[in-house]
Amino acid sequence: MGWIKNMNAEEIEKLIEPFLPEEEGPVKTIAGAMNYSIRVGGKRLRPRMVYEAYRCFGGEDMGVIAPIMAAVEMIHNYSLCHDDLPAMDNDDYRRGGLTTHRKYGEAMGILAGDGLQTHAFYTAAKACEAGAAPETVVRTISILAEKSGIGGMLGGQAVDVESAEKNIDLYTITFIHKGKTAALIEASLMMGAVMANASEENIRLMEQLGEAVGIAFQIQDDILDVTGNFDELGKPIGSDDKNNKTTYVSLVGLDASKSALTELFMKARAIISELGERADGLSDILESLVGRKK
Repeated sequence: MGWIKNMNAEEIEKLIEPFLPEEEGPVKTIAGAMNYSIRVGGKRLRPRMVYEAYRCFGGEDMGVIAPIMAAVEMIHNYSLCHDDLPAMDNDDYRRGGLTTHRKYGEAMGILAGDGLQTHAFYTAAKACEAGAAPETVVRTISILAEKSGIGGMLGGQAVDVESAEKNIDLYTITFIHKGKTAALIEASLMMGAVMANASEENIRLMEQLGEAVGIAFQIQDDILDVTGNFDELGKPIGSDDKNNKTTYVSLVGLDASKSALTELFMKARAIISELGERADGLSDILESLVGRKK
């Protein structure tokens, strides 16, 4: 596949599909649950960010970047499998379809998340088989592990769970957003840059961009949980209120949340503008997020 500007979800899914586990033998059910979690749909935002950051900094080999794109989507979907569980958000629908645990049972919902997490790192390592330098792949995997682990997504999720039914402050809710949502977006942009052998300065710039976009994305999610509807979101609205969770909106109000959202998008635009025309794909992603309704 040649370079595609504004790669869409369907094109990304074609890249991810070969990396999914085979649904055969004794593990047919769990493989099916893992694959269902991926195939049920989605925006494929994070693999698209990997792709566009890689392209931005001169990467040219689709063979080496495809495993990284697939890996980050697996990590994202593992987190959704677990986030939807009865012990967490207890949601029945995701992307317009049944959540994994509702379709396959709670035990398989847990194991599907576990399976996607481990399969992600197995998949990322395949970039070496495609010709990427081992030291580059090791650093890329290290970023994915750091940003999805206790220092990132997992840490944010844990604080979110502990904060349920508690009065928390703006620092804590921002910490949750940075870990739970921004960290994996940071990882996506950073991994694309690393795989393209970008400079350390540009890798850190991608981290800053990911933080701004990620926190904005989660604030927008909080807003949509109040103002959206099931047909647009593909999942129930008001789940945060149902679970007595403090959100950015419940803490500072809808108007202040919208102002914060605008400020973060302006910061992201400023970072992208530093990169010039080569960042056209990243700019397009940002603009698509500004007015999103799902």
